[in-house]
Amino acid sequence: MTDVSASQGAPDPAGTGIDTTVPHSARIWNYWLGGKDNYAVDREAGDQYKEIFPGIAVVARTSRGFLTRAVRYLAGEAGIRQFLDIGTGLPTADNTHQVAQAVAPESRIVYVDNDPLVLAHARALLTSSPEGSCDYLDADIRNPAAILDTAASLLDFTRPIALMLMGIMGHFTDDEAYPIVSALQAGLPSGSYFALYDGADTNEAFNQAQEGYNASGAVPYYLRSPERFRRFFEGLELVEPGVVPLVQWRPDPGTEQAEIYSYGGMGRKP
Repeated sequence: MTDVSASQGAPDPAGTGIDTTVPHSARIWNYWLGGKDNYAVDREAGDQYKEIFPGIAVVARTSRGFLTRAVRYLAGEAGIRQFLDIGTGLPTADNTHQVAQAVAPESRIVYVDNDPLVLAHARALLTSSPEGSCDYLDADIRNPAAILDTAASLLDFTRPIALMLMGIMGHFTDDEAYPIVSALQAGLPSGSYFALYDGADTNEAFNQAQEGYNASGAVPYYLRSPERFRRFFEGLELVEPGVVPLVQWRPDPGTEQAEIYSYGGMGRKP
């Protein structure tokens, strides 16, 4: 990620399919989290976003905190040993397999993404414990049947699985998102869990910043109302405290209690 032409926003000369001329959500998120896997165009878009909504870096941190607590709950209290994490994003600290295998080293994780940058980094940086496994699928969430079919060769679909959609369904309209999630949930065995978070439309500055981001040429991201989030969990048994702002979901004693505008939740499939 240190190529000079790439860092200046030129098309990627290596022929990897990575477009460095427009901002990219995974790279911007990486920038907000303090990572180095981003380009000038991503940092510019990220800074413009922060000018309108300075709290976005806090949102990024608290979102990662929610993922950590959710996986810890799943691997611990819920006893889940299989994870299907779709829309992985760039590796940072406390990735799904690290949190799960710290609780249960035999945990098996399948990451799914269709971004060549994400996949390249995942394969290079995300390594499993000897007792468990860590695999990566190059697949598009728009085809949930294909994801489930391929994942079935890596996970045991006769046993519960945790499906994780962390910050990805905002890239789809309601007409697209609900059928995708429904199809993925339908393919899971009884006793499986579903965890999701995304940005909510409950703050005007956040809404304005997102509108500017969507106009930048990046893949659009749509904010939802809390009521529309709850639709993703219809037919599931919600884990307390339900669908709430991320900092309110089973917070640790040291959880950053900032006012943020992302909602998340978890449900169990009967």
